[in-house]
Amino acid sequence: MPHLLNKLRKQAKKEGVTRNIEFYAVSANDASIGNDYDLITFFDCLHDMGDPVGAMKFAKQSLKPEGTCMIIEPMANDKLEDNLNLVGRTFYAASTLVCVPNSLADNGPALGAQAGEKRIKEVVKAAGFTKFRRATQTPFNIIYEAKP
Repeated sequence: MPHLLNKLRKQAKKEGVTRNIEFYAVSANDASIGNDYDLITFFDCLHDMGDPVGAMKFAKQSLKPEGTCMIIEPMANDKLEDNLNLVGRTFYAASTLVCVPNSLADNGPALGAQAGEKRIKEVVKAAGFTKFRRATQTPFNIIYEAKP
């Protein structure tokens, strides 16, 4: 993780945005993080986590009251039969090898890459967010917005 953080910081400096952005690797159990963030992002990872509800609770407590959580997840429909296309089949294969085992290794719910909007919404609502919507999508990803 330190290597990635160093790359992010170097790129932010190159882009001239170091006044506006900071990068940290923190545990969801770290009580030292404040609640003054405007935006928290999850990039293709919530479905992999051992405790996705806990991660979302941490995000919620870390946001300003008017803050936003952006969640990018693989393109997935709620029904299995609606995922039986080229993208869905590819994501099921990756999910079997990476996503599900990663979550199970932490005694997680094994949502997998094909969790679907209904399951992601359940996680977000269980964490205490009151607003959830599909903001946009691409052929490969769905971008959700959650607000406290």
